[in-house]
Amino acid sequence: MQEISASAAAELLQDNPDTTVLLDVREPAELETAAVSSAVHIPMGDIPTRLEELDRGKTIVCMCHLGGRSAQVAAYLESQGFPEVINMAGGIEAWAATVDSGVGKAD
Repeated sequence: MQEISASAAAELLQDNPDTTVLLDVREPAELETAAVSSAVHIPMGDIPTRLEELDRGKTIVCMCHLGGRSAQVAAYLESQGFPEVINMAGGIEAWAATVDSGVGKAD
């Protein structure tokens, strides 16, 4: 599985907005503390029943709080035939620290 930093993910999203999706797999309560407004939000546990909401033709960058859950989701998506899936190392914490401190910090 591919993995990139938060700053590299932000650059990828900026350079390829039509072909890249930031998938936030955290729970709704976590989004209240810190969220990226452009992200698609599907909680980790809902991914298997909501696969049709994801475009297989796009690069999917998975993120969570620190990167563990998103790595599991990225591996699952790859096993389901998604061709371009990337885990964002460090999750929302890394995003807040290196990309946009305005998103807040998760607890």
